[in-house]
Amino acid sequence: MASRTDRQEAQRISRLYVVKGRVQGVGYRYFAQTAAAETGVTGWVRNRDDGAVETYATGTAAQLAAYSGRLRIGPRFGEVRSVEEIEAPLLQSDGFSIKH
Repeated sequence: MASRTDRQEAQRISRLYVVKGRVQGVGYRYFAQTAAAETGVTGWVRNRDDGAVETYATGTAAQLAAYSGRLRIGPRFGEVRSVEEIEAPLLQSDGFSIKH
């Protein structure tokens, strides 16, 4: 039987991240897609009109923590100044896509 901790760890949750800084035109969306694949989260990423990048991700708390950590680093030529993390509704998502 799974322990209470195991059940909590396996519970899927969603977050919306708004990443600001020099994050457009530096491969940030592709970086986020790779980070999602490596951490096992599903969802999407897109550029916003205000120069930020927005990403919706679903996974366990541990997966989202790992994904968030990578978002804060960013790609080689980017410069992440802030990452806002917002609770989001759990939506059905398979895989991870770049929205244009």
